[in-house]
Amino acid sequence: MSETILEKAEGRVSYHDSVEEMLKRIREDGMSNVFDRWTKQEKIRCKFCLQGLSCQLCSQGPCRLNDKGEPDKGVCGIGPDAMAMRNFLLKNIMGAGTYSHHAYEAFRTLKATGEGKTPFIIKDTNKLKWMCEKLGIDTNQEINQMAIQLAELLQRQQEIGEDDDNLMVEAFAPKKRKELWKKINVYPKGTIHEEQNCVASCLTNVDGSYKSLAAKALRLGIATIYNSQIGLEMVQDILFGTPMPHEVNVDLGIMDPDYVNVVFNGHQPWGGAATIQKAKLDEVQERARAAGAKGLHVVGSIETGQELLQRFQVDDVFVGLMGNWLSIEPLLATGTVDVLAMEENCSPPAIDHYAEKYQATLVSISTIIDLPGLEYKIPYYPEKVNEMADELINLAIENFKKRKGKVTPMVPKITQKAIAGFSTEAVLGALGNKLDPLVDVIAAGKIKGVVALANCSTLRNGPQDWNTVNLTKELIKKDILVVAGGCGNHALEVAGLCTLEAANDIAGEGLKEVCNLLKIPPVLSFGTCTDTGRISMLVTALADHLNVDVSDLPIAVTAPEWMEQKATIDGIFAVAYGAYTHLSPVPFMTGAPKLVKLLTEEVEGITGGKVALGDDPVEVANNIEAHIIDKRKKMGLS
Repeated sequence: MSETILEKAEGRVSYHDSVEEMLKRIREDGMSNVFDRWTKQEKIRCKFCLQGLSCQLCSQGPCRLNDKGEPDKGVCGIGPDAMAMRNFLLKNIMGAGTYSHHAYEAFRTLKATGEGKTPFIIKDTNKLKWMCEKLGIDTNQEINQMAIQLAELLQRQQEIGEDDDNLMVEAFAPKKRKELWKKINVYPKGTIHEEQNCVASCLTNVDGSYKSLAAKALRLGIATIYNSQIGLEMVQDILFGTPMPHEVNVDLGIMDPDYVNVVFNGHQPWGGAATIQKAKLDEVQERARAAGAKGLHVVGSIETGQELLQRFQVDDVFVGLMGNWLSIEPLLATGTVDVLAMEENCSPPAIDHYAEKYQATLVSISTIIDLPGLEYKIPYYPEKVNEMADELINLAIENFKKRKGKVTPMVPKITQKAIAGFSTEAVLGALGNKLDPLVDVIAAGKIKGVVALANCSTLRNGPQDWNTVNLTKELIKKDILVVAGGCGNHALEVAGLCTLEAANDIAGEGLKEVCNLLKIPPVLSFGTCTDTGRISMLVTALADHLNVDVSDLPIAVTAPEWMEQKATIDGIFAVAYGAYTHLSPVPFMTGAPKLVKLLTEEVEGITGGKVALGDDPVEVANNIEAHIIDKRKKMGLS
């Protein structure tokens, strides 16, 4: 890693001062924490697992292969490249399954709303009509009936098999990509169908070809984006409004111990949106004041927080986003959380000790979340979300009564402003609803290119968010616009890069000029990891506008701190999409030389995309810039 960046990281666990401050309290209180657990685990890592050369699928294992010689095959006969790719594909299936689960919840919520069974309304009727037109649904009918039909069609599209047409890919994928995917036989069916095929292929003695397994991963990645992600995000826009830029507050300093605080953690907005609506009622705020609080606040945590942040104004009820998943334990240690309401993923299983120590109530508001110390389960059913909000508010007020005076709060006095709420529509709106201005500034070199950052947060390659923030700074210095989603996006918001000031303080002269002209930051907050599909919609619009393939554009994708299975499926989609895809840390497949060559070299001749590696932010930024300049030259740009 570059010397100056490495020096600044010395002795730290996080880029963020608020987390560093809270870790002192956590350690003084003797609490197990993610940062110290990482250090302990690092001492006992298995080299076979790190290389992708370990398999535990059948009773003849665990099998471990030696990348230097014998044994070079598992008991069943599988070789290192197929073993590593099969391990990787299994991770992709989990990521796709989580996205398709989120999509299922979105589609049934839209249907229930159309049937009048939820407290929600169809907020963006224009997007509803647009989606229906794209998918062949009659728009000359009542709005709610349209919503029901769209919800049913979108769920069917997740499930389609070999005999069905993929309407979502046809409607939203780039023209030239669709032709290529058919040619190389990775044009997908529905996400659930592809998940089933991939699961069956990973069974012992079914598919032992690393190339075949890699092709199945590409199909699954494409299906996940088009048949799950884009559908669910468009549905959330229909229900809560399409994101538009607005100023928000982030970091742990948003927590106020004198308020009843209901925190929503996960990836889905339903419970949070319903509770924000409910908490705006005078009677709810009065009940909180009667309990001795100044009122009741709703707080966003990780991706659920970002979903809410994208669509809701920060005000005296919804106060903002605390940060990403590695900040959850520090959040609880502030002693200000009354209810942590959790759905879908990223609810760490060791937080029961924090709930006990700092007097927080843990609540599952999902059919899939459970963990030690969980006190309450409120499974999500769209028609019961109003009652869910009531129950969460009741639990939070009761918890405040127990917490007040028993826990000494400690809140870092650090709050950061950010501009959130970007979408394809928002970008087009800033450009006068046409892409030509963006094309013009790219052609003139004021913006060299665009990098999509779709990312988690991990401790594997340095302190929390260190690589993400420093790589992004290097990119915007080079006049490269960054479009961000995921926990990495929260990192950039908390680090102050999603502000107009960042354009003037850090960005190169060309990007600075464009940002000041359009009144946009050099990093556009596009939302969550689920918004990978939304980011692809902007790139698709640009490719189709220029009548070129995605692989011809001066763009790249980076995941400088990928952590889990949703990241792997996003990454494999980016390769199928034709993008130069940087990953850090190195995936667990270094013991599989043929597979490594396929993903880092050979696949470029097949899809136009490839995997690029590297842990040094300066070096990675230089490599991305070189790739973008090469694409510019091939397009005849200076």
